[in-house]
Amino acid sequence: MAYTTISVPALKALTAVIIWGGSFVATKAALRELDPLTLIWGRFALGAAMLIGIQLFRGRLALPRSKEMLLFPLLALQGVTFHQWLQCVALQTAKASTSGWIIATSAIFMALLGWAFLGEKISAKQLGGMGIATAGLLLVLCEGTPSNLLQGQFGSFGDFLMLISAGNWALFSVLSRKLLHHSSPGNMMAWVMFFGWLFSAFLFAPRVELSLLFHLSSGGLWALLILGIFCTGMAYTFWYDALEAMEASRAGAFMYLEPPAAVIIAFLFLGEPLLLPALAGGGLILLGVWLVNQN
Repeated sequence: MAYTTISVPALKALTAVIIWGGSFVATKAALRELDPLTLIWGRFALGAAMLIGIQLFRGRLALPRSKEMLLFPLLALQGVTFHQWLQCVALQTAKASTSGWIIATSAIFMALLGWAFLGEKISAKQLGGMGIATAGLLLVLCEGTPSNLLQGQFGSFGDFLMLISAGNWALFSVLSRKLLHHSSPGNMMAWVMFFGWLFSAFLFAPRVELSLLFHLSSGGLWALLILGIFCTGMAYTFWYDALEAMEASRAGAFMYLEPPAAVIIAFLFLGEPLLLPALAGGGLILLGVWLVNQN
């Protein structure tokens, strides 16, 4: 009997995606005891320390070059500090499971940004995929009740912030894609995360309540450690290890598993219900995203 084995790079990509799916759940758990600004500061203090430590251990940490000293902080402000502020504020009212489906639409935003600013063409198949994904998103937000759409009663404020977050992540991906041709992925992410933490330290300093970090319950502490060490440090390291060993398209296929992972983990640990309309809408989103990614 022949057995199919999964390669180490593929296993790392799969692990990273599942961990990221759990990040929405861990964030909601941590927000029960921490405000968004304190959570961001704590998470990225841990994450930046771990990413830089891993690069040092591997002997791959290098100081940013002259051009990178400008670009890395800009990416950090947009893709780390602002992005995580959006998600933390969003998850105060948005469900972790719904957020997983919404964030999957970042691929749609990437295609639109490529068309608007890079001159990339959008095929009829991709347009159809965008339409299907949009229909799925509306189904998720209205929880299967079309009358809510007609009355304008669908989606929480957090859901709309999460949608902005999906577009912001697409912008970060487009901006960093060209930079990755000239910079080591692991080294770039370590410094971007470090600068992101610095921005959070300076911008949020008056509102960061460090005393809360010393009074976390065991559940809150575990949520913070999972976000900082696993979702930030380990997941990004595994993801870029996979990208160095696999084709980007093969690694990217694993991203389709992030929303289902978020739904399952939210059900297991937060008790968020598995609603059929949301699952159907999520399936439409994934189908639409798959079509958009087809050449």
